[in-house]
Amino acid sequence: MRIHKTLALSGFLIVMACMSAAWAQETELDGADDPAVPFYTLPTMSVTATRNPTDAFEYPGMVTVIGRQELETYQASTPDDVLQFVPGVEFVGGPRRTGESPTIRGFSGPDVIILIDGARQNFNSGHNGNFYLDPSVLREIEVLRGPASSLYGSGGTGGVIEFRTINASDFLKPGETAGFVVGTGYQTVNREIMGTTTVFGMPLDGVDIVASLTGRSSGSIELGDGTKLDRTDDNIVSALFKTTFELTPEQELGASVLHFQNDAEEPSNGQGAGGTSLVDKTLESTNISLAYAYDPVDTDLVDLDVLAYYTYLSADEVRLDSNGAGNVGDLLTREVDTFGLRLDNRSRFDLWSQDALTLTYGAEAYQDTQNGTAGGGARDGVPDAQSDFGGIFMQGEFAFENPFGFVPGRVMLLPGVRWDQYVSSSSIAADNKDDHLSPRLGMSYMPTDWLMVFGNYAEAFRAPSFDELYLNGVHFRIPVGAGVTNRFISNPDLAAQTTTTTEFGFGLNFRDVLEEDDVFEFKASRAFIDGSNFIDLQVVQPELFVGCNPFIPGNCDGATQSVNVPDARLWSTEAEAAYENDRLRLTTGFSSINGKDQATGNRLGSLAPDQLTLGVAVKVHEMDSVVGWRALGAWRFDKVDSVADERDGYVVHDVYMSWQPSDELLGGLRVDLGIDNVFDKAYSRVFTNSLEAGRNYKAGVSYALSW
Repeated sequence: MRIHKTLALSGFLIVMACMSAAWAQETELDGADDPAVPFYTLPTMSVTATRNPTDAFEYPGMVTVIGRQELETYQASTPDDVLQFVPGVEFVGGPRRTGESPTIRGFSGPDVIILIDGARQNFNSGHNGNFYLDPSVLREIEVLRGPASSLYGSGGTGGVIEFRTINASDFLKPGETAGFVVGTGYQTVNREIMGTTTVFGMPLDGVDIVASLTGRSSGSIELGDGTKLDRTDDNIVSALFKTTFELTPEQELGASVLHFQNDAEEPSNGQGAGGTSLVDKTLESTNISLAYAYDPVDTDLVDLDVLAYYTYLSADEVRLDSNGAGNVGDLLTREVDTFGLRLDNRSRFDLWSQDALTLTYGAEAYQDTQNGTAGGGARDGVPDAQSDFGGIFMQGEFAFENPFGFVPGRVMLLPGVRWDQYVSSSSIAADNKDDHLSPRLGMSYMPTDWLMVFGNYAEAFRAPSFDELYLNGVHFRIPVGAGVTNRFISNPDLAAQTTTTTEFGFGLNFRDVLEEDDVFEFKASRAFIDGSNFIDLQVVQPELFVGCNPFIPGNCDGATQSVNVPDARLWSTEAEAAYENDRLRLTTGFSSINGKDQATGNRLGSLAPDQLTLGVAVKVHEMDSVVGWRALGAWRFDKVDSVADERDGYVVHDVYMSWQPSDELLGGLRVDLGIDNVFDKAYSRVFTNSLEAGRNYKAGVSYALSW
């Protein structure tokens, strides 16, 4: 029930130094882009939260933006390496990268919208991750916690994670037209070798071209207790080609292709600890997008973005043993294709005095198609199905200075609404269709430059997924007695899940706190989420020799089915804080999430333990480097209905160093060193029976040249 004393003491000292406890939404400091310092504060501009460049501090909700410098400094091998330190975000599924799946505020799977450059990633598999992406191609990650259905439609109940890929302009200085970056890295915990090459150029005015190729190869994972998680071999190839053309000063056309492939040998359930039911697994993701932007200079009524995209995600498995429900050599497939089109326009109006309105409105349509096979026939648990979605939305962004003429300060008001309809169909059962209206109203009030309070009310919905509606066939078998079988049962009458979220919080933003040009920021929120027709997967399996006799055929058989829970409630607390000056950066964050079925009292949602994060980075200008430490601590997890699901508390420490020399002779060189889980802590996250990775020594070297 107690967190490690050293972590608690460190947290107290940092909080005292920051003058409070909690927010890490970074703000750019004067001179923070000094090339002699490889780690600097990140931008606060949010795009995902409102579909507009918006100051994340003033947004009425919790938003975190992670930049490329942070991704490089922490030597991220998977998105989990950085996102696990965002309050309210947890990755479940064990240490294999193929099984990592994010949760936000207790919501997971189809309740969390994943975007890559605006393209939806709608792949949901019971024992694989939701998306496949290598951090080497990323320039920025934005995490919006809280409902987002008023802008994004189905799935925005937990929040949105958007990944944005690199551009040539991210690497080139003014006057430069071309260049390249080559790099390599190694980490010991899974003997991973990484190599990457990126070429980029702006050969003509208005032309931006970038191409990147990354490879990774890794093996078994060393766990914190000294054992190894075998059958974790990964061979990854990631490629990106992206270009943008400025057709006229008012029009821009962009195209990109992003491909990821991982050939892995592991158990069919990549989220478990077992080494049986082995497969050769190929996980593949391809994103193709075409974007158009039109922003005429002679009117504020048109600022149009159009995005057309195709996303293909698949998981193919070839059985290597007969321990599962099949024969050696059987090919199992799961494929999800998504075609999408989104149009949104911004019209800007000057109201009176200094007040302004930005009206964002548009339409979106996309289609998901799933196909699955096993040994050439239908695959149990992977129904062939199709879903069609369409929606229209509108959001106002009001900015008031001294409202009513006598109220001091500024007000941001965000009313919005979206209407969606969907139809899901399969040969297994009848169609499932519905429509839904998702309103929201958010407000931030800044009576002074250093204080902000906010409130947010939002309704969200999530349509039932393919698997929840049409699951059939065998879930698993237990080879005991006459044999025990658990079968999927389809439920085509599932209703859409709806939630109502009420959130409130406040923030502090101080400059020149302890010295000139330093900054301290804090933001915290409390959210209450009430759900109707909450979709929950129920597995009913009699206990062998207690509730049934396995020697009587069928006596111990069970069933797995998705059902609606009429009345659910989740509640969460999040806080982030950061202090930064020319020499030092201190950060801390806290999150807590809980949820229950109001009728039965059973726990509900993808819950996580209360967590505290701490970080210290020291900028050593004389050596063109930064040295840092970060820690993640979790309290004992006992928000469970079964003792078997409890987890002990833990504290994990990481250290890192980055060196980016500024002198002419070594210019372009970058060296990153780090140790994850310094004390080789043996710990386990929720909803997995495997320990996490142990001590991990990391090293990376890159060289960049541009001209």
